Amino acid sequence: MIIIVMGVSGSGKTTVGKLLADSCGWEFSDADNFHSKENIEKMGRGIPLSEADRIPWLQDLQTAIKHWLQENKNVVLACSALKDSYRQFLTFDSAIHQDCFQNNYVQIVYLKGSYEIIQKRLQERENHYMSEILLDSQFDTLEEPLNSISMDIQNSPQVIVEDIRAVLNI
Repeated sequence: MIIIVMGVSGSGKTTVGKLLADSCGWEFSDADNFHSKENIEKMGRGIPLSEADRIPWLQDLQTAIKHWLQENKNVVLACSALKDSYRQFLTFDSAIHQDCFQNNYVQIVYLKGSYEIIQKRLQERENHYMSEILLDSQFDTLEEPLNSISMDIQNSPQVIVEDIRAVLNI
């Protein structure tokens, strides 16, 4: 199974994703590690990525997901996946992906929180290229997923992980 933990920057994707993967004995991967050096530098300067900037990143993520599915790996992927089209691209590229998604091999977990909570988290975060400067663009881009497991980020990461595991029965 692949679990994509998604949400805006500062919602807790990496924290929750790592805890979830550790609690299940699964692999963890962070989509931030798939960004090019140029994309990271651009975001570090407070410039939102364009659609053209995101295409190679999404393609690399899609390739990784295909490999994980083909190898029957259990992986938790922390990935912003803010637009429905990005999530579609990551999960519905081929018949294999459609079958996997429809058979619950790929699950989307949406970490949902208010602008104020996330802004506070970003202000407190250190040593990360994504700053609060880009928060408006993150919320402007966000298309909340309809077919996902939605988790309120006001809960502790441990409670969120327990709730995800209960919903997915893992």
